[in-house]
Amino acid sequence: MDKTEKIKILYIDDEVNNLHGFKASFRFDYTIFIAVNVTEALAHLEQQPDIRVILSDQRMPDKTGVQFFGDIRDKYPSPVRILITGYTDIESVIDAINLGNIYRYVKKPWTDTDIKTAIDQANQYYLTNSMLGIKNRELQKAYDELDKFAYSVTHDMRGPLLSILGAIDIAQGIDDIADIKEMLGMMDKSVQKLDTFIQSIHDYYNLNRGQMKITDIKFDEIVKDLKDIYDITGKTNKIAFEISVDQQENFRSDEMSLRIILNNLLSNSFKYQRRSIDNKYVKLDIKVSNSTAHITVQDNGIGIDEANVNKIFNMFYRATSEEMGSGFGLYNVKDAIGKLNGEITVDTKLNEGSTFKVTIPTK
Repeated sequence: MDKTEKIKILYIDDEVNNLHGFKASFRFDYTIFIAVNVTEALAHLEQQPDIRVILSDQRMPDKTGVQFFGDIRDKYPSPVRILITGYTDIESVIDAINLGNIYRYVKKPWTDTDIKTAIDQANQYYLTNSMLGIKNRELQKAYDELDKFAYSVTHDMRGPLLSILGAIDIAQGIDDIADIKEMLGMMDKSVQKLDTFIQSIHDYYNLNRGQMKITDIKFDEIVKDLKDIYDITGKTNKIAFEISVDQQENFRSDEMSLRIILNNLLSNSFKYQRRSIDNKYVKLDIKVSNSTAHITVQDNGIGIDEANVNKIFNMFYRATSEEMGSGFGLYNVKDAIGKLNGEITVDTKLNEGSTFKVTIPTK
């Protein structure tokens, strides 16, 4: 086993000769920590949170091994506990096993083979439990997101549909063209809201179910497609759209993830503008240097309240109700950046605007 891969073992025994003998026997196989009493053992556990296996002698003056394992079970549940004991303590060992305080025991006098077998089996048990813990957390996260998703689908899809049905019902009894146009405008906004939500769900599905496809990235080509889309929005709403791309070296990444990041950040910058000002703008700057893409999206829109900044990447969170939004956009951005091993920061002030900075390393 390579030194960097050695698992950490703690052995507690009030007989110093046993401790030194144990360490001498297994120092090449494991990283060994020894303790002559409970106080020293607790200090090691505090300083070495990744200790995987704890072995303890049963008969110690200040506390028995069974008592020690029972005491640490709640605070240090992860390490696997092995008791070293003689035949006279078998009843205590059985009770400890039944209570879950120990994984197994090794009888005295032990051999190196006994100890090594017990440790290796305990390590496998530790790894299995760790994987189960990870899977349980993943399942809980998926359950929580599914719960939020069910609520959001009901609210964000049914809401616009009900608005459209309501506008249709009203329009059926209207003869005035101006009033009918007003109803059509309301229906148009509802359809746009529904379309935004469906697109966000599509992005979410692609990120969580699709496999990344790493290719050579030409940011000029990606930006050209985005420019065609947002130039129209900019002209319609009198928002200046400035683009700068500086790519002098090769860059490899997943193009779909990059498009999701750029599209959602730009969409928010154009969407959340201050209608009262004349010099509205959105700026996109992309620079590739030292095998890293630096992406900045800046606007002088409505900005985000400082109290809400830490929440904006949460699923279904909306920092404002001024414009329609799915609550998926920035969550998808964060997720995509994470899959690309990148980072994102935001500098924003209410009624002044926002600047999102993204760094993504090449693959």
